[in-house]
Amino acid sequence: MTRITFQLHDGTTRTIEAGSDTNLMRVAVENDVPGINGECNGCTTCATCKVQVAESWFALLPRADENEDSLLEDTAPRTRLSCQIAITPDLDGLTVTVPISQYV
Repeated sequence: MTRITFQLHDGTTRTIEAGSDTNLMRVAVENDVPGINGECNGCTTCATCKVQVAESWFALLPRADENEDSLLEDTAPRTRLSCQIAITPDLDGLTVTVPISQYV
């Protein structure tokens, strides 16, 4: 199992163990992580699953494709769509921050 920690807007954290057959958005939605809606169910059309990722983890993440880039062009540089981050054992210990804008 891969441990993922979500930092929430109120300063609390939620650590969830996930299998390798899913993505970060599904883990968040299935575990009721506030601020991650996944309205398009991972089709990269809604951007309701944004997370901020520390730069130190970027080398382990897949490169953002053109669709993801277009949805994130006006966001912080470390922001990614959680639906585009497949859970792998290499991501064990990953901490992501749910941006305050996701709660509106």
